[in-house]
Amino acid sequence: MHSLKYLQGYSAETLAKVEKLIAEQTLGNLLLKRYPNIHEIRTDGALYKYTQKIKTDFMGKTQPLNRVTYDSKIKVIQHALGQHHYISRAHGGKLKTVNEIRIASLFRAVPEAFLKMIVVHELAHFKEKEHNKAFYQLCCHMEPQYHQYEFDLRLYLTQVDLFGDIYHE
Repeated sequence: MHSLKYLQGYSAETLAKVEKLIAEQTLGNLLLKRYPNIHEIRTDGALYKYTQKIKTDFMGKTQPLNRVTYDSKIKVIQHALGQHHYISRAHGGKLKTVNEIRIASLFRAVPEAFLKMIVVHELAHFKEKEHNKAFYQLCCHMEPQYHQYEFDLRLYLTQVDLFGDIYHE
């Protein structure tokens, strides 16, 4: 039995299916079949535009995004897939708010579904700070396949840990 650290909380039945895929070494093939292509959003500028479009389409008049970047300092295993920062600073007599999203550099060359899931997740945190029902409803509003993409991303991270990256070979 492998340590399925990215899949904690899933049912025993689901974990057994994943273990079978691992034992048969077919997890990577399953992911490649579902998601054969990687996205073209390589630069921070392109990532900002991509994120801004999703924000504009689904979140309307929330605070503006100041920066969206790929961050090589985010280590997926120790930290998270992405980070959101909401900082208020007094600047002169005015209060200035800065909204930033940082996405782990690992996701610079993965299927768009995985990138979108992370972007949607981080955007949702600007409205809902906690991982509660309202948070996940907002995620699903922005991306109806959110839960499937999250699960498949967790499968991908398991694949990377055990066998290496199928998209960077």
